[in-house]
This record gives sequence, structure tokens and C-alpha cells, in this order.
Amino acid sequence: MLKDIFVTPFVDMATAPDFLMQVLWEGLVSGILYALIALGFVLIFRSSRIFNFAQGIMVVFAALTLVGLHAMGVPAWICVILTLGVMFVLAVTVERVVLRPLVGQPDIILFMATIGITLFLIGFGEIIFGGENKVMITEELGIPTDSVVFEPFGGLLILEQKDITAVVVAALLVVALLAFLNKTRMGRAIRALGDDHQAALSVGISLQQIWVLVWFIAGIIALVTGIAWGARAGVSFALEVIAYKALPVLMLGGLESITGAIIGGLLIGMLEKLFEIYWGQPLLGGNTETWFAFVLALIVLLFRPQGLFGERIIERV
Repeated sequence: MLKDIFVTPFVDMATAPDFLMQVLWEGLVSGILYALIALGFVLIFRSSRIFNFAQGIMVVFAALTLVGLHAMGVPAWICVILTLGVMFVLAVTVERVVLRPLVGQPDIILFMATIGITLFLIGFGEIIFGGENKVMITEELGIPTDSVVFEPFGGLLILEQKDITAVVVAALLVVALLAFLNKTRMGRAIRALGDDHQAALSVGISLQQIWVLVWFIAGIIALVTGIAWGARAGVSFALEVIAYKALPVLMLGGLESITGAIIGGLLIGMLEKLFEIYWGQPLLGGNTETWFAFVLALIVLLFRPQGLFGERIIERV
């Protein structure tokens, strides 16, 4: 038994390095999409101290809107622009109707409000788009669907071009987001709110504008993630479950850390895939990807409650 745990998996990795590279690639693709979803959580929490439970359904709603508009005969890239407009309207509506009346309320009230947003979007989405599974308009958006084949170490490595596209677009989005947060006035205002909420408000930073902005950015992230996941698994409300994988990413990386969201997502994506292939399937019958990330995050929290990249908070009484 100990040999199956501590020896056999590493022997398998060494004897079939091409298959190991395939496993790591699949984990990398999943991980960067987990990281994108986690970024949506982090941005909203940093600026408003609200844990946005609705981020998962925003991924689904954005993807359904895109596919639904195209089904009405709208050209694909016009659908993208119109979907971004819908996500902006959603951001403004959430700020005006939900968040602004609840300013100053306890955090749990705001959290419950995001659950209400989730349930509303589920019901509204089912009424408008129906509940059946839909096909992402991958080719219509110009996303390649072929494969790239390599032969490392005399073996075989297959990379789906849609996965390569997803990784490249996600990386560019992260770079653009970091540049926005570090180089622009509004980006610095978001960071200031995250660093010291009261001090930022005292120097005239508009809480309402920042809330609309971060919810819209979260909507952009949701659309990109919805397109990428939809190209891999179709578009349905089941995507919301995939989005909850961002929760262990947040626990691992820290709820306020953008760096933690990125690194945590990549780590969880690759480690859960390695565990599934080399330990889960041979020893546990598979399906370990549903719980591995949560167990890993729990272990990290036992030793570092603020996460790997979160800041330790010391309160003196």
C-alpha cells in the first residue's frame, strides 16, 4: 500500500514523461480558468468587503447571453459587445438597487444580498434562455478547434487549440488587469479602497463608481471564463458548479490577494489533475477532482489561516 502511494506514482511519471506533460497541461488550462473566476471574487471583496456569491452565476449568465443573442441572428462579435453592455447594465443595477441601500449594513447582510442576486439571475436566465444545454459559438468567434501535436521524449502531447487560445487570452486579461490596477487613477482608487476603506473614502473616492467598475470588471472576467469553459463543456447552469472551484483558490491564495488568486488557481488546477491521475484513479476509483481542492485548502488553512498570500491581521484589545 505504501509503495502504491509513495513510489508507484513517481515511477509512472518518470517512465512516461510525455503523459505527465499532458496531465500538467490539462491542469494548467483548468487552473488559469479557476484563477480568472477567483479574480472576480477578489476584486469585489477588496473594494467593498463583499464576498460575491453571485460570481459563479455571472459566468453562466454571460455565456448564456452571448449564445442567446447569436441564436437571434446577431453576428458573433456584435454579440460579445452587446453581452459586455448587458454586464455593465447588471453592474449598475446591482449597485443602485442592491448595494447602495445596504451601505453600512453588516457584512452578512451584503453576503445574503449576493445570494439573492444569484437566485434572481438563475430564474431570470431560465426564463429568457431556457434551462437546456447550449453549444458555445466557438468557431463563430474565430477560436480554432484543431489540435497541435508534439512528440516530446519520443511520446505524444496533444494540445487543443481552443485551450491554447484560452490560456493566452486569460494571460493577456490578467496582464491588462494588473496594468489597470497599477497604472490608472481608477485602478489606484480600487487598491486604495482595499488597503484602507475609510481613508480612501475620506479623500473623495466615490464608493458608488468603484462598485460599478469592479462589478463590470468581474462581468468581463465572467464572460471570458464563460466562453472558455463553454467551448470545453457546453453552456448550461452546470457551469456555476465549476465556478465554485474558485472558493478553495481563495482559501489557498488569500481572499484579498490578486497574486494569490493567480498562483492559487494554477496550483490547484495542476495538483488536482496530478492527484486524480496518479493517486485518485488507481487507489480511490477516481472522481477526486470534486473534493481534492477543498481538502488541500483546508490543510493550508490549518497552518496559515490567512492563506498563502493573505496578510496576517493582528487586533489589539
